[in-house]
Amino acid sequence: MRYFVTGATGFIGGRVVRQLREAAHEVIVLARDPVSARELQALGADVRAGDITDRESLRAPMEGVDGVFHLAGWYKLGVRDTRPGQRINVDGTRNVLETMRDLGIPRGVYTSTVAVFSDTHGKMVDESYHYDGPHLSEYDRTKAAAHYEVADPMIRAGLPLVIVQPGLVYGPGDTSSVRTALVKYLKRQLPMMPTGSAYCWAHVDDIARGHVLAMEKGKPGESYIIAGPRHSFVEAMEMASRISGVPAPGVRVPPAVLRMLAGVMGLVEKFVAVPEEYTAEYLRVNAGVTYLGDNAKARRELGYDPRPPEEGLRETLLHEMHLLGMKPPV
Repeated sequence: MRYFVTGATGFIGGRVVRQLREAAHEVIVLARDPVSARELQALGADVRAGDITDRESLRAPMEGVDGVFHLAGWYKLGVRDTRPGQRINVDGTRNVLETMRDLGIPRGVYTSTVAVFSDTHGKMVDESYHYDGPHLSEYDRTKAAAHYEVADPMIRAGLPLVIVQPGLVYGPGDTSSVRTALVKYLKRQLPMMPTGSAYCWAHVDDIARGHVLAMEKGKPGESYIIAGPRHSFVEAMEMASRISGVPAPGVRVPPAVLRMLAGVMGLVEKFVAVPEEYTAEYLRVNAGVTYLGDNAKARRELGYDPRPPEEGLRETLLHEMHLLGMKPPV
C-alpha cells in the first residue's frame, strides 16, 4: 500500500512511518524542512516539501495514495502566541481532509485526542461522550474545533475517515511537557506533584500501532480511543520511583491551590513573561484535571492492546537516565 503521512517528523508520526516501512508499505511524508526528515529518508520514506497550512503544497504528494494519516498538529501550553493553534490544528486539518476528498482517496486516519472531552472529572468516557463548555487550553479548544467542526461534518458528507483519540503519550524521544516532568523528577528538580490529576498512559509505539490498526481495521466514520491504562500523576511518579530508585517528590498540592495560583498568574502574565510551567494555562490543566478515555472499543474492534505503564515507563526512564549519565538501578 502507498500512504501519505503528515506530522511524520513528530513524536508519534515518526513511529507510524517506521511501522509502515517495517510492513513494507510505501510512505510519502510531508515536511516543511526536508532536512529535518533525514531519518525518515533513511527508512526509505519519500520526503516531499510542503506545509499543511499551504493547501496547494498538498495535492501533488497526495495524488494516487491508498490512504492518508493526518497526524500534524500544534501542541503548546502557556505560550503568548496561540495563533498557530487555529492555523495548524483547524485550518490545516481542513486543508488535508478537503484535499483527500477532492482526490478521492479511499481511506484516512485523523489524529484527534481525548482532550476534546476536556476535564472528565474522574469519569472514564467513551467515544459517544461530547463536551460543549469552555476548554482549559488553546490546544484543547482547537483540537475540539478540528474534530467536531471539520472532521465530523466531512465524515457525515461521506469522507471515508477514521478518527483516533490518544490520551497521554510517553516514551523515548518525547519532547513534550511529559518528558520535561520526567527529566526534572530524575534530576530531583520536580518540586511537587498535583493531586487528583489522572491520565490514560500509553507508550508511543502502542499509539503508533493504534493508528496503523485504525487504517487496516477501523470503520470509516467511527472514532476510536487509543489511550492506555488509567493512572494518576502521583501513581505514575510512585511507579517511576520503584523503577529508578529516585524518590518521588514529597510535596503534594491539591487542585484548589493550583486553581488559586492559576488565577494569580493570569494577572501576572499581563505584565511579565513567566516560565511555561508556571503560566495560568499550565496550572489550570494540572489542577486535579482528568483526561480519561475508555479504549474498550479499540480493543474490541481493532485488536488494540497497549502495554502496561510499568513496562513502558521502565524503558523510558532507563533511556532518560542514560542520557543524563545516571547509573541504572541494580
